[in-house]
Amino acid sequence: MNPHPHLSAALAILAELGLPRAQLNERSALCLLALLDLDPGKQWKQAGNPLIGITPIMDWAKAHYGAAYAPNTRETFRRQTMHQFVAAGIALYNPDEPTRAVNSPRAVYQIEAATRALLKTWSGRGWKKHLAEWLKSRATLTERYARARNLEQVPVQHGKGKLKFSPGAHSQLIKAIVEAFAPRFAPGSVLIYAGDTGRKWAHFDQARLHELGVTIDAHGKMPDVVLHDTERDWLLLVESVTSHGPVDGKRRDELAALFADAKPGLVYVTAFPDRATYRKYCADVAWETEVWIADAPEHMIHFNGSRFLGPYET
Repeated sequence: MNPHPHLSAALAILAELGLPRAQLNERSALCLLALLDLDPGKQWKQAGNPLIGITPIMDWAKAHYGAAYAPNTRETFRRQTMHQFVAAGIALYNPDEPTRAVNSPRAVYQIEAATRALLKTWSGRGWKKHLAEWLKSRATLTERYARARNLEQVPVQHGKGKLKFSPGAHSQLIKAIVEAFAPRFAPGSVLIYAGDTGRKWAHFDQARLHELGVTIDAHGKMPDVVLHDTERDWLLLVESVTSHGPVDGKRRDELAALFADAKPGLVYVTAFPDRATYRKYCADVAWETEVWIADAPEHMIHFNGSRFLGPYET
């Protein structure tokens, strides 16, 4: 069945307003229509501006467009559509009571006045002119997200220098590994490699690693951080776990093969941001490896073996 013309139009409008691809879907189109109270029987020039919450938006979409979403998708509506609408200046959050608590069940949204005025001209001859004026007055969300990715870099110290990483939980954990784990458990160590979600080879001292006997193929699956403890002559291979698995048996074997020619001893470490994430994966952690948890930086968990934090004979 073909979608109602209002749904198709809402999708086209969101694209012209500069919303990222992740918001160009039926869910976001329905949210826009709900903000305008634009049921199938109304024209765009009749767009309204009700105060409406997430659950009422979902109920409205089901009642007027037959789009039924499970109750547990409420957070998806909020985090993956309405949050971006507010960031783009398309919608206002709690305009009736700006001091309302963030987690209040009475939280509501409303279409922003200039955006409503623009959308009322959809399909008319003045649309392109009004759209150009609207876009001129504000950067599109896509452009702002692209700028934010460059500006909100996470600085990471290594020696006397500073690295910058993409924003996000994974990069924050890599920052913690370099700035909190290394000084405590490998003081004086040298950062050989650090990956990034945006750039695999964010920092790579290839020459130094080659001196230590290791040549890495460009397709090699590197750990997230490699540190050389020069005093004890260890290579610490650290995996940063925020959404993927730890150093399990399979990954330990992969790293052992990748660094098989290393002159220093190999130490395998899995870093977690917090104990909740650790509990999720602890059953998979390989024996004879180490675990470090960023929210308890003074401590480590040792998975068996004859020593604490050290290489084993292969």
